[in-house]
Amino acid sequence: MKSAAVILLAYAAAALLSFVVAGVLPASPVNAVLAGVFAGLAGWPLLTMLGFSRVRPGFRAAMTQVHDMAGIFAGWLIYVITLSGTLSVFRPEISLWARPELRAQPVDPVAATRAAIGWLSQHASHASAWYITPARARAPFSWAAWDENGAFLQRALDPVTGAPDAIRDTLGGDFFYRFHFELQLPYPWGRLTAGIAALALVFVLLTGIVAHRRIFLDFFTFRPGKGQRSWLDAHNLAGVAALPFHLAIAFTGAVTLASLLMPWAALAHYPNAATFESALAPSLSAPAATGAASTLAPVASVLAEAARRLKTEGMNQVYVYNPSDSAATIVILGDNNDRLAFGTHVLRFDGKTGKLLSDTQEKRPAVTAFAVLYGLHVAHFAPLATRWLYFASGILLLVVTGSGLRLWLRRRLRRGNTVRLVALDRMNAGMVAGTPVAFSMFFLANHLLPVTLPDRAEREIQVVFAVWFLLLLLALLMPARKSWQILTGLGCFSALAVALCSAPWGNSVQWGVSLVALCLAGCCVQALRTMRAAHDGG
Repeated sequence: MKSAAVILLAYAAAALLSFVVAGVLPASPVNAVLAGVFAGLAGWPLLTMLGFSRVRPGFRAAMTQVHDMAGIFAGWLIYVITLSGTLSVFRPEISLWARPELRAQPVDPVAATRAAIGWLSQHASHASAWYITPARARAPFSWAAWDENGAFLQRALDPVTGAPDAIRDTLGGDFFYRFHFELQLPYPWGRLTAGIAALALVFVLLTGIVAHRRIFLDFFTFRPGKGQRSWLDAHNLAGVAALPFHLAIAFTGAVTLASLLMPWAALAHYPNAATFESALAPSLSAPAATGAASTLAPVASVLAEAARRLKTEGMNQVYVYNPSDSAATIVILGDNNDRLAFGTHVLRFDGKTGKLLSDTQEKRPAVTAFAVLYGLHVAHFAPLATRWLYFASGILLLVVTGSGLRLWLRRRLRRGNTVRLVALDRMNAGMVAGTPVAFSMFFLANHLLPVTLPDRAEREIQVVFAVWFLLLLLALLMPARKSWQILTGLGCFSALAVALCSAPWGNSVQWGVSLVALCLAGCCVQALRTMRAAHDGG
């Protein structure tokens, strides 16, 4: 109860800080609100650390205790978000792998978007809006989303015909991308949970720096074959190796969900969050429908003008609001493949006439800072080498989280095997070793389920969660040591199966997925050998 009170009081203080900063800062309302949001997001973990230092004796001892506490309560959530987020680094490549009907090829984003709008005009004309991600080299298909009779539909569209008929129904890499900040939970609960987990990770990392007295010295020390000492060395090594990245990815992840985590700053200038969001990005706002039927202007000239103005940026998103109404509006966002800031160049066209309404390039300081932090997190700017660094750093965060959970449980179990600790130890094996197996089932289901299966995309996700549930149940029903071995063995076989599903290895994406899967299988084999050696050694 005392710990919960400290966390809630720290949040209340951070919320007040965000409101005060937004209210007193001599800046425009939007800039002031964002500054308040940044202050609140940074303040919550720091104020929580300060609060715990006041209620527990000794600053370092207090940070050690709350580092352990926060790690065990948020560890599994951080682990699954990190795993899905790490896979999301190669979201377009996974989406292409999941659609073997397509192949990596040069595409014309303008022509592909024109074809997509043509298909949507015929098959989704009554939707209130179309949201289109244009085809590009990494993902040679258009990705469209729209509402139909209350249902939100998403499909990949052929870059030439604009139709989805020849492409299997799957979310591809978007499953992992959306899972890492929505957790398959309804809005806003999934996003709110992910945002809290991001700030919890910031808190765990900061307290870990304080708790581990020799953390930077121990970075140069690794003693294999020493049991718990080896686990602690691995924990420290992986934590320090990418510590700046881990702090940045955690904080920027919280920033992307800032409106849910710290809505209080907006109240200093705006009556509600929706009004603030309209002021934050006025060029993206959707006009109200008039009820008067109309047709879209020829989109070829609109897209050509957008391509001319965006130049090397290219198109990142195309929104068509009220496509069958006289208030039709086309909004085109520039990509940030040549800069960090995300979504700072927006074009707005009258959908009925095709006339350019505005060409906006963001210059407001706090909004630009927000766009940079957002861009750092989603990494659209990143070339291939940088994406691999993101991926490797994500793997290191998985090592930090998994080893930290195991260290905490092993330390507690040495003091006595309570029913609660034994259950936690078993569940930990299921989460840490079972989650990668469950996620690999998405790749296998994608290639093994019939292509014409109704609601196929939903069935792929159901396979993942069904296997995940069964693996967690299996882990709970047997000793942790045994379940670690079984689940690690399953991880090896599932990784090999994913590598085989990539046959005939006709492009770099199939080769890349196979090589990563084979590396994972090799890690599983080495882990099994280590477990058996430890068991044989007593």
